[in-house]
Parts: sequence; C-alpha cells; structure tokens
Amino acid sequence: MGKYLPENIVTSETLEKAHGIKEGWSEKYSGVQERRFVTHEHNGYMGVQALKMALQKSNTRIEELDMLISASATYDYIIPNQSSIILNELAGDSDITIPCTDINTTCLGFISSLDYASKLLDGKRFKKIAIVNSELASKGLDPSCWETFTLLGDGAAASILEFDENGSSGVIHADMKTYPSGTYLTIIKGGGMKNFFKDHLYDPAFFSFTMEGRKVLKLARKTLPPFIDAFFRDLGMDIHDVDHIIPHQASKVGLAMFRKMFSLNGDQVFSNLATHGNCISASVPMCLFDAIESGDLKRGQICLLIGTSAGFSIGSVLFKY
Repeated sequence: MGKYLPENIVTSETLEKAHGIKEGWSEKYSGVQERRFVTHEHNGYMGVQALKMALQKSNTRIEELDMLISASATYDYIIPNQSSIILNELAGDSDITIPCTDINTTCLGFISSLDYASKLLDGKRFKKIAIVNSELASKGLDPSCWETFTLLGDGAAASILEFDENGSSGVIHADMKTYPSGTYLTIIKGGGMKNFFKDHLYDPAFFSFTMEGRKVLKLARKTLPPFIDAFFRDLGMDIHDVDHIIPHQASKVGLAMFRKMFSLNGDQVFSNLATHGNCISASVPMCLFDAIESGDLKRGQICLLIGTSAGFSIGSVLFKY
C-alpha cells in the first residue's frame, strides 16, 4: 500500500479563528483536531504519489499491472476519467497501455473496488490490480456549513492486489446494499448535468457538499444492525470475532454510534479521524495503511472494512491479511 497527505496541515483552531466558528466546536462535534488541505496538489498528483509508494513497497513495475482502478468521488476533470489521468501522470507518453477504469461509490470506493478486483484476479488475464483513492474535499466545502467544513480533509491511498493461489491472504466475504430512501441526504446539488454550472449563478451552498447529518445517522442506526446480522450469518463467526475493524471515518458521532451499537472495544476499531478528518473514499485505505505500518494489523489476522456512503449505501469486506 501507499499513502499521500498534502504538506499543508490545517488545525481546527486555525479554521475556527479564520471563519468565525466557535472555539472548540470542531473537535467537540466532528472529532477532528487537524486535517490536510491541498495547496499545489490535485487529485492526479496525490494519487500518483500514493501509487508510486505502493509500487515501490511491493517491488512492482507499472508495466506489471493488469488494471488501474481509480475509486474516488472527486476528480480533476469530468472527462477524461481519473484513472487515465493517473496513468498519464505516472507513465507519460510511454507505450504502457494498462486498462483504466473508474469506480465511484463515494465513501465506499475502496471497499467496493476491493470486492470487484478480488473477483477479477484470476492469475491469467488479471494477476495484479492497482486501486487508487485520491480525494480533494477541501475545494467543495462551504465555510458557513460548520458540520462539513470542519469534518473533511484531503489525501490519497493506493493498493496493489495480487493473485496468489498458494497464499493464505484473501477476501472472505463482501456485501453492499443501497437504500434509496437516503439517496439525497448527502449531495452536491450544483455542477452536474441536472444543475449545470452554466444555468446557475454561483452560490457556495448550492455548489458545495451538504449533508443532513441527523437523518444520515438515523438511517444508519436503522440499517446497520440487519446488514451486519446478514453479513455474518453464514460465516460461523460474528463481528466480535474479527481482529480489527476499519470503518469509514464518517464523523466522531458516527464512529461512537458504531462502537456502541455493537459493543466494540476501542482496540478493535481503528481510527485516524482526529489527525486526518473524513477523506471520503481515501479514509478506509489510509486507515488500513496506518494499521499495517504501525504493526497493529498483522499477517494472518482477520480484518473487517465497513462504511456508509452517499447514496445511501452500506458496504463491507472481510478479509484475511
């Protein structure tokens, strides 16, 4: 795996002073002490830095990849697709012709891409697949909306998945469910084809990320228990048997609700929300990177990745590391 964080560290104290937010509000409600905001970086740049690290750590050349997946919710351009931009920035005008595919399930981008990639890896056509999650949230935030403005951050992660018929690591189970009742609870209303930018005067609220946080939490509280019950039903284990759980870093309240809902201990659930913020699809893989680098997640252990996303969806992957 690889990871990239912008150099620019923005503390909650700095945000609060600059935008008239009550002192201590961010850490109390969002749980974020600091996050990174880009200066010169863009999605492609951050993704390439993370992918370079992943390639180096796995001793892999770009030519050895059989597919490159960009699994981000933010991007440099509407067209072309982000994965082709990452390949261009990494390989330039070379003769490398890796198939490039984008998968956008917002905050669940890494989880769903890991699921899909594990099905593609067959040791024949697909032996190695790279997944890149590069998220630039800061430019889509409205300072007047304290809930989202203090919560989100920028960053990227990259992962190399390899087919190994003799290995003990692998995906055990995966699932994803989408609940249409929550489709518009999290949204950027302006900028797409329905509300095209040429048809609307610029309004920060209309063209920025908005979230009905209480309704999202209420829906998650209702749907997570049956989702988890169904997920583990035929596995001969339950959520408490998992060595490590890496949830999407949705919010301080969301993480606390998740722990309480399933009576999970602090050591079992991994979080970097306080130092990274919510980095959309990059949150889960950056947490996974941190868990591996710190030695908390060890070879042979069972890890559960789980999260919710705009849409509204719940997704999870259980794997042996």
